[in-house]
Amino acid sequence: MKVTEKKLADGHIRLEAVAASAEVSHALDLAAQAFAQQMGVRPQAGKTAAQAITEQLGVKDVDGMVGAQAMELLAPFALDKRNLVPAFPPKTESSEPLRRGKPFSFSLTVTPKPVYELEDYSPLSLALPVVEVPQEAVDQQLAQMADSYASYVASDETHPLGRNDAAKISLAATRGGEEMKGLSTEGRTYVMGLGMMPPAFDDELVGMNVGDEKSFTLTLPGMDEGQDKIECTVKVLELQRKEVPALDDQFVANFFPMMKGIDALRGAIEDSMRMQLEQQRHQMALQQASQQASMRFKGRIADEVYEAMRSTLMQQAHMQASQQGMSFEQFMESQGGEQQFGMMLMLQARQMLASGYALDAVFRHEKLSITDDDLMSAAAQLNPQDPAGAKRQMEEAGQGFALREIAERQKANEYLVAHATIKDINPSAPVAEVEQAQAEGGSPEDASAESAPVSGEGEKAE
Repeated sequence: MKVTEKKLADGHIRLEAVAASAEVSHALDLAAQAFAQQMGVRPQAGKTAAQAITEQLGVKDVDGMVGAQAMELLAPFALDKRNLVPAFPPKTESSEPLRRGKPFSFSLTVTPKPVYELEDYSPLSLALPVVEVPQEAVDQQLAQMADSYASYVASDETHPLGRNDAAKISLAATRGGEEMKGLSTEGRTYVMGLGMMPPAFDDELVGMNVGDEKSFTLTLPGMDEGQDKIECTVKVLELQRKEVPALDDQFVANFFPMMKGIDALRGAIEDSMRMQLEQQRHQMALQQASQQASMRFKGRIADEVYEAMRSTLMQQAHMQASQQGMSFEQFMESQGGEQQFGMMLMLQARQMLASGYALDAVFRHEKLSITDDDLMSAAAQLNPQDPAGAKRQMEEAGQGFALREIAERQKANEYLVAHATIKDINPSAPVAEVEQAQAEGGSPEDASAESAPVSGEGEKAE
């Protein structure tokens, strides 16, 4: 792509770009893929997204239908070519149609991302809960592990089968006169109340004694007529009881042979839980650092930048409402009503912009730089399972400048945490005091003398 740049008197930048025919085709392919995903078109091996759209939706001119979206997808490539980061996505302007296999000329009027300075770059003071794994939490996880390896053995008790009992049963199941081999059994443990079968099945078994045999018809909910009736003949062979293995070296030898005894298993669980808590503590530190840095931001943010961020957040809210199966009006009501939702959206937009610009200022002021590892770390924020794939997708979509921005802000945030003064707080202190301490970087009076652990049992440090 050929891109020329001209600075305008009002501070905007005008880009004149010519996309090569291959770049036009690539943008049309990306737009078709996005449309196919949006419309639930099933991908087919050996076929393009456009071909699948034509076959499944009957759309003949796919390029014509997604042309406007493809034009907008060309804008990031022009920005990336000039290494420009816009304050908000610019609109693509052109007087000619977009056609596959043909070059395409377009222009962009870019509002550059503004440059701000903070009023203070001194180290921050963060308040964080101390990490310590309660032994009770380790005991609980060990007990859950033992329970998952429990077995059922014959019980000496004799009583009618109840709703919390287990029994060994035989089951002959047929549908339409044909045996259901996957369901039938000559002897299998059945635990009442676990949902292994529909509730009506349990209802039939309640009150049966060892040796009893019973035939009944089971109706399966949600099945088509003719497929929803199962003829069952059940016999109770024996009552059973749950036997949980003892937590000792033999348990470890049986189920975790790579471990050297119960102490080693306990240590591994404790290390894993401590690692999770340390990650939580670090995330708390990053959040506090970003929030405190934004409080040092005093610049004026242009209305058009606010409106662009508000529009982005509004689109996300619409998507969230759709995912929850709610109308947007219902979604706003769930957030406290239209007025409160609007206020919350405004505050969120301001906070996100201020935090981002503050981190940009730190990155410049401290003369930081990013590496390939930093870019990969930024991509991991987008897709932890496949950061390399996320990085590749961003670059192929012309979003390299956006990935660099994420990496720079992440690097600045880490820098703030690394150079901050850390004060330990007691997470069991009153919530309001802990929240104030974390917001200000202070420590509640009743928490400053001693440090208490972050709980591994679900206790939340606010």
